[in-house]
Amino acid sequence: MSMNAQAYDNYKKTTVETSSPGKLLLMLYDGAIKNIETAIKAIEEKDINTAHQKLIRTQDIILELISSLNMDYEISKGLFSLYEYINHQLVQANLKKDVNILQEVCSLVAELRDTWAEAIKTTTPAKTQTTVQTGSQAGVSGSPVKSLNIRG
Repeated sequence: MSMNAQAYDNYKKTTVETSSPGKLLLMLYDGAIKNIETAIKAIEEKDINTAHQKLIRTQDIILELISSLNMDYEISKGLFSLYEYINHQLVQANLKKDVNILQEVCSLVAELRDTWAEAIKTTTPAKTQTTVQTGSQAGVSGSPVKSLNIRG
């Protein structure tokens, strides 16, 4: 493995290990979309082997999404059904090398990705401004009063 390839692999590993669960979810969706788009292009170019590989990778991503569901929540049951449908369609598209099926699946995955991105954005606390008091306001007598604004 070349130095550049090893450095890139280390970068990807570090990115995954240090990302929040929401960011990891979006990375999975992004990977699925990229693989589907590459498979579509490969089918159009009659590169069946590449199309097959990319669709298998996409199925692996969908199976990972399925395995990460917490079935204690009602939404997970709906997502399970949707992921199962997507996986079934990926199998059909791979067998038939059908671009139309892949375009439908890509659209579904992109919509899911956008929905989760919006949900993550609205549930992630906005950067807050905290006022730190020093001196007598902070309970230390004899010190001048100062306020420091810290943006997080």
